[in-house]
Amino acid sequence: MKSLLVAAAATIGLLAVAPANAQTSVTTTTTTTSPSTTGSITIAPEKRTIIRERLSTSSPVTVKEEVSVGWTVPESVELQTVPDTIVADIPTVKGYRYFVHDDNVVLVDPQTRKVVTIVE
Repeated sequence: MKSLLVAAAATIGLLAVAPANAQTSVTTTTTTTSPSTTGSITIAPEKRTIIRERLSTSSPVTVKEEVSVGWTVPESVELQTVPDTIVADIPTVKGYRYFVHDDNVVLVDPQTRKVVTIVE
């Protein structure tokens, strides 16, 4: 009788643990830092020269506010697509748009319309 009681207790103990194991889950959180999160991108000086030479000939845009990294570009400013020839040379600028202001090329995140860098 005593062994039957021990066996029954062991079985109940196993049954009590099994559902707990079945309910265990693992959650993995991945945090990435994109340019839109940090508000800026880094471009090597020689690549900045390429951007300036190729894009600064676009029609300049006049805005009343001071343009700086992190500034939100008004909807009234038309953003231009960075040409594929530049993206091929400088993949960092893929997906960004730009406009020219005060002889500077201003790169913008099109989703947030925030300035990510100014190429002077």
